[in-house]
Amino acid sequence: MPPVSGPRPSEAQYVGSPVVVVRPAEVPAAGRRALAALRRVRLGHVLAMAGLALLPWMAFLALRMPSGAAVTNWSAAWIGLDAMLALGLIGTGLLAVRRDPRMTLPAAGTAALLFMDAWFDVLTSAPGADRAVAAVLAAGAELPLAVVCAVVAYRAFPKPAADRV
Repeated sequence: MPPVSGPRPSEAQYVGSPVVVVRPAEVPAAGRRALAALRRVRLGHVLAMAGLALLPWMAFLALRMPSGAAVTNWSAAWIGLDAMLALGLIGTGLLAVRRDPRMTLPAAGTAALLFMDAWFDVLTSAPGADRAVAAVLAAGAELPLAVVCAVVAYRAFPKPAADRV
């Protein structure tokens, strides 16, 4: 049987093939950090490759998509986005009132949705008064709220301990 440190598991755990029991506390801290870094690098590579794969797709869309289109469910799409914004702002606000560090995730998500909302409000509005109203709302409400949410997310994000840096 393989060596096991600490209290010995029952013999029933070894039926079939030998098992080496390694408890997380027994793995050296440097080894845990190295494994975590390896996982991050792999995930980082996957995400970066996905972003790079979008570049030719964006070029294709820029060349092939019409500049205007009739859209079905237009009101449902905008009401759905506004509902997500309302939930994100309410959730972030309630967690912030309670000083709950979990506010980081809804704050970051809401910031991204607010930036996206401002972008699409301005770009999809009709030229003239509609676009002016969209630009004023973006500059006066959506973008400032997005910045507030981003700052809340950043400040609430757990800071690494000095020994983990």
